[in-house]
Amino acid sequence: MLDILRTPDRVRFEYEDGKAVADKIRGGFAACGTELAVKTDENGVEFVLKATQKPLKRIVARWAMKVENGSRVLGDAWERGYGDLEWRGIVPERVLPWDFLIAKDGRTEGAGVQVRPNALCFWQADFSGVTLIMDVRCGGVGVEPKEAFSVCTVKYAKSNEDENAFAFGRRFMGLLCPEKLRRIPKEPVYGGNNWYYAYGHSSTEDILSDAARMAECAEGLSNRPFMVIDDGWEIEHGNGYNGGPWDRSNADYPDMAALAQGIKDLGVKPGLWVRPLLTRLPVSEDWLIINRPNVMAGKGGRILDPSVPEVLDYITEIFRTCEGWGYQLIKQDFSTYDLLGYWGKEMGGRITEDGWSFHDRSKTSAMVIKDAYDAMRAGVKDETILIGCNTVLHLAAGVFDASRTGDDTSGRVWERTRFMGINTLAFRMLQHNIFGASDADCVGLTTKVPWELNRQWLSVLAKSGTPLFVSLAPDAYNEETKKALKEAFAVASKNREASEPLDWTETTCPCVWKHEEGVEEYGWDDAFGSEREY
Repeated sequence: MLDILRTPDRVRFEYEDGKAVADKIRGGFAACGTELAVKTDENGVEFVLKATQKPLKRIVARWAMKVENGSRVLGDAWERGYGDLEWRGIVPERVLPWDFLIAKDGRTEGAGVQVRPNALCFWQADFSGVTLIMDVRCGGVGVEPKEAFSVCTVKYAKSNEDENAFAFGRRFMGLLCPEKLRRIPKEPVYGGNNWYYAYGHSSTEDILSDAARMAECAEGLSNRPFMVIDDGWEIEHGNGYNGGPWDRSNADYPDMAALAQGIKDLGVKPGLWVRPLLTRLPVSEDWLIINRPNVMAGKGGRILDPSVPEVLDYITEIFRTCEGWGYQLIKQDFSTYDLLGYWGKEMGGRITEDGWSFHDRSKTSAMVIKDAYDAMRAGVKDETILIGCNTVLHLAAGVFDASRTGDDTSGRVWERTRFMGINTLAFRMLQHNIFGASDADCVGLTTKVPWELNRQWLSVLAKSGTPLFVSLAPDAYNEETKKALKEAFAVASKNREASEPLDWTETTCPCVWKHEEGVEEYGWDDAFGSEREY
């Protein structure tokens, strides 16, 4: 049993000039002018940083206990999955962001951090105990808080006798994100997204044609589909740059408001993609992250710093502008990469480079990220759908209606869809309609991907109860694909129970799925000889 609901056995503070093992004091731990309160009860363990006299980088808590040989562990992801989510044996060096499940002999236990913490947290497990690392840095330097704050709250649960690992995992995610903190779409989200056939090359005319096809495939459905305009509409688009400004569009999109209305006139709901933290606007240096290597070096773009109040106002205005044009769904992208300089698959235990900071040194990176998300939500009405891509699910809960929970699928290479999409659908299903709707990404329905494989991907997505988006290339639209899309949209447009991957403990790419209609087995075969893209 994971003996987590108690005060840790040891705590270590990590500073810029070294480390200190903390002494146990009444109600917590202290060392070198840093005091950490630990509040325990049957509901969890809360860590509160009461004071620190010098910049603090990390708090490391260790619970000593026996972890049984033969245990299998499933970890979460920093932001999206990258085809790397899986059940494994005990790997002491393995970074387990946010939460983990551990299973043996038909029983499962879970430990994790409740959503909306003020630290970037990960676990490590070995045969003699588990460790929680709470990264409280401001960027890559120690935080200098002005007042006490709650770092995070740890939760624990174990499975009931009649509960398998999947059912327990979903129940445990509900413990990490209780109903009062949730934000879930009122109706299932589905429709079109043009990225995986257009890849940034599109126009107003293309989008209206796409929307007309979505309308045809959703004929007679009361919950209408979306048509999401992805990257490619912005004024500063091309040569590797895809940032702002976001109050204007390029020559292929002469009137964004008129386009939104044109989509609505077809009986489809308009959606729009943005990358809000990257800009070429001539803003003050005080608005920018300037002491970290620029992730857009050579492209002329600069990254905005959401610890600056004026930047938060600017972010809010971006979303207000997009909604003002008439867009009912806004998809934001790249924010974790822009803020921390790494993709989730690169973060590991370092998360970001040392030595740089946001302007406001009193805020942790987690606080800054949450402020950015809240500024996005502040710019739109309650009924407007926000989708996060490259967002941190534990920090985005309650703000975004849905999140892309895995890296990109493909309209060019099937193996990338299999590697990223199916793994994501299976392993982030635990959080679906708890942290928000879990979007495993699109069906890239093109002539470059074998239809027999895409047909199955379309089917499992539609029946899963998760968002279904299709990038439908015009030359792939025929009577057969239209019939399949009509059937898929009819299923995806209605609320459904989350599907269960029955073989998820044995493979990274589950083939056997339990849907509302029953059990179905899929054949995720290679398209032999095709070029891999991952």
